[in-house]
Amino acid sequence: MSDAHYVYLLRCADQSLYTGYTTDLSHRVAAHNSGVGAKYTRSRRPVALAQAWAVPTRSVGLRLEAAIKKLTHDQKERLVADAPSPEELIQRLLD
Repeated sequence: MSDAHYVYLLRCADQSLYTGYTTDLSHRVAAHNSGVGAKYTRSRRPVALAQAWAVPTRSVGLRLEAAIKKLTHDQKERLVADAPSPEELIQRLLD
């Protein structure tokens, strides 16, 4: 298992934002664009990486993914625009 953990936001062709967790960011984005990444992105291709954060553990990554998925579209857009550090993101959403 990889030591890298990432939470990411993808910008879909319809301008929606998809949130995910992975240990291999480039492979995962390619999977989404090839149609095997997630059911949600399959019909919204192409997708582009909007923002990604390297996080310390799988547990933190999955908790952040769940917290981001609960945000509104506008709140997710602010995360993309603000580009908080991983530490800031954890503090905003998990503390």
